Amino acid sequence: MPPEPPTQPRPSPTSDTAAVRAISEARCVAVLTGAGMSAESGIPTFRGGMEALWKDFDPMQLATPEAYAADPETVTRWYDWRRVKCMEAEPNAGHRALVRLQAELTRRGGGLDILTQNVDGLHARAGSAGVVELHGSIMRWRGVRTGVDCPTPDGPFDAFPPTSPDGEPLRPGVVWFGEPLPTQAVEAAYEAANACDVLLTIGTSAAVYPAAGFIDIAAANGAVTIEVNPDDTEASDRVDIVLRGTAAVVLPELVERAFGAERDQ
Repeated sequence: MPPEPPTQPRPSPTSDTAAVRAISEARCVAVLTGAGMSAESGIPTFRGGMEALWKDFDPMQLATPEAYAADPETVTRWYDWRRVKCMEAEPNAGHRALVRLQAELTRRGGGLDILTQNVDGLHARAGSAGVVELHGSIMRWRGVRTGVDCPTPDGPFDAFPPTSPDGEPLRPGVVWFGEPLPTQAVEAAYEAANACDVLLTIGTSAAVYPAAGFIDIAAANGAVTIEVNPDDTEASDRVDIVLRGTAAVVLPELVERAFGAERDQ
């Protein structure tokens, strides 16, 4: 079970100078990202951004094992539409700033753990290593019986539901409502939250467990907690530092101020 929030009030500086200092002095940083991380890459959000083709469908009704069992064609068409949208998107400046942050921390003998609730694969495409995908990935599809991953095409599937070379129906490798998060991913996330000097939450409200508990875990171990989000969230009054703005704007400046202008290699 995640620990109870600290009973003593924690300091709440809102200065970006405090964030720069925390990042520049950190050895290990954990980053929790949500939909806002990819917003400036043009990724349609789960509940919004539906095009005319899907305007009459409720995404909440398509993201369950029961929906797949009842209508695998419609469910896989929708997820394949989202997969192609993700393939068309490019990592933004926020993703690239995290790549540099990981490199800088690794250079000093530390590290950066990215714990993402996104399924779009943009962190890895940007160049981040060891990304923990808490909700799986829409870029990987697997057999419904064997659970074995199968290669996906560069464009849309040509049949729905798609099948493996052996004819097994495939499903997207994402976590549907009613399904548990991947055990290894959750364990890795708790380990990162326990070990970090700084925890960044970016583009997420961090309102649902287990993600909501990572802030409290990090704080209980003395880490500085920082939120990057253009709007107030349920996490805003639980963190030490609040940086208002989008990931693509705030993160590059934060990393540059912490480590200096990036030099050509």
